[in-house]
Amino acid sequence: MFRFCLNLSIAFLCLLGATSCSFYKKTIYFQDISRRQQTEEAIKNFTPVTVQPNDILSISVTSLNPIAWPDTANTDKGYLVDQNGTISLPMVGTLAVAGKTTAAIAEEVKEKLLPYLKEPSVVVRVLNFKITVMGDVLKPDVYPVLSERITINEALGMAGDLNITAKRSNILLIREVDGRRIFVPIDLLAGRKTFNSEYYYLKNNDIIYVEAGRNKYASVDGNYRILSLLLSAASIVAIIVTR
Repeated sequence: MFRFCLNLSIAFLCLLGATSCSFYKKTIYFQDISRRQQTEEAIKNFTPVTVQPNDILSISVTSLNPIAWPDTANTDKGYLVDQNGTISLPMVGTLAVAGKTTAAIAEEVKEKLLPYLKEPSVVVRVLNFKITVMGDVLKPDVYPVLSERITINEALGMAGDLNITAKRSNILLIREVDGRRIFVPIDLLAGRKTFNSEYYYLKNNDIIYVEAGRNKYASVDGNYRILSLLLSAASIVAIIVTR
């Protein structure tokens, strides 16, 4: 009986060790990228953000005769892009902006203001650029983005990173484009595939959902899983002893 219990204990420890190793491997990001030597690759998947209906644009205009620009008070409030993809500006009139980058819009506004302003300078930003991170992360929330260049890794970093229980191989990106909703699976374990994905750089109103692993609720008590295995082993021993 003693030998049987010893063998059972050894088997239990081996099972526990194998489970721990498997779990650890599933928490490592970018597993296909070498940590032993420097590597590099060209960035080919970045595309500038383009303006969409319901975006709010900040349009700041300065010139050598600033008093000629009549709309300085509206710079902070911004201009709402309507459902037709247009905005209305003083001296410019109705301007189609949907599908254009902020840099292209700034250049177009500048050209239209040249007859009225001396050496105008125009800066355009998307005021309501935001992303939502939800699910099994440390700080799920809606995050404003000051820059127009943000990656899925940066977004997850803003949310405090994934919890240890999160499924890193099954992140869901939700994006709305031209009246369509796109659902994209992202695998953070496959580094190169993630970095080179067309969805690596986020767009305004993107949603990132992080699914919790099966052990999410067991991890509330760190000893729960081990205790369950111990109880199972004890039950087997009790059955054998009582026979």
